Amino acid sequence: MSNIPENLRYSKDHEWVSVEGDSASIGITDYAQSSLGDVVYIDMPRVGDKFAAHEAFGSVESVKAVSEVFTPIGGEVTEVNDGLNDTPEKVNSDPYGDAWFIKIKMDNPLEADGLLSSAEYEEYLEATA
Repeated sequence: MSNIPENLRYSKDHEWVSVEGDSASIGITDYAQSSLGDVVYIDMPRVGDKFAAHEAFGSVESVKAVSEVFTPIGGEVTEVNDGLNDTPEKVNSDPYGDAWFIKIKMDNPLEADGLLSSAEYEEYLEATA
């Protein structure tokens, strides 16, 4: 099965969330990047943009397709990983590390509690395989 770190929360749209206080880092899962294939471009929002939970905030373009990326939690973008502009392929090699997409200040930190644990996400993947 895919690499699913236990310290993160997951959405059924295949994004991961790392919560630190009232802020959260968001990226796509190992499953998502492997499904996409070689990532060639990432469209990101700007710092200050606001998104509701489950709203698309950008897209990932691979050699196979273009897929929207959703924020599992509502909030305001405080940081964007500009390094992915030059090296989008990092999403394939390090989806949970250097290839985070955005950091947000959460509107409601309790929203993270409604996301899937690593075990629940793994069960979800197995059920949809």
